Amino acid sequence: MRLASILAAVAGVLCIAAAADPADRLADPAQEARARAIFTDVRCLVCQNESIDDSEAELAHDLRQIVREQVRAGRTDAQIKRYLTDRYGEFVLLTPAFSWMNLALWGGPFAVVILGAGLLATRLRNRSSVEDLSPEEADRVRRLSQTDIT
Repeated sequence: MRLASILAAVAGVLCIAAAADPADRLADPAQEARARAIFTDVRCLVCQNESIDDSEAELAHDLRQIVREQVRAGRTDAQIKRYLTDRYGEFVLLTPAFSWMNLALWGGPFAVVILGAGLLATRLRNRSSVEDLSPEEADRVRRLSQTDIT
């Protein structure tokens, strides 16, 4: 019973994957599998939070065609992703590559908070004290601190 349900689920997934766009699929199953793996890492520029594998947008279809053409031409995954980023920018990748610009983008807010906390601590440490007051102000502070507030 359990084996039958697992087989049914696998067959359903394969039917859905095969029904995505059968006319556009590559003839070589290994190349098609490689293209589909790349699809999951390429962002649909219309939907923005979906991969081109999940999106039904027309641009996603065009991007799938581009990836399939690149795979058919024998390019590596890195070459295909470089082609897409050269053409559409790094935003097209769901998992962008590490770069100093990305580090600045993600680390910048933390650096600002740390810098602000350091400036606040320095400013609080260097606040004016009783010694910086005029003699009249110091006398008034001394009188206020000696009075009983009860």
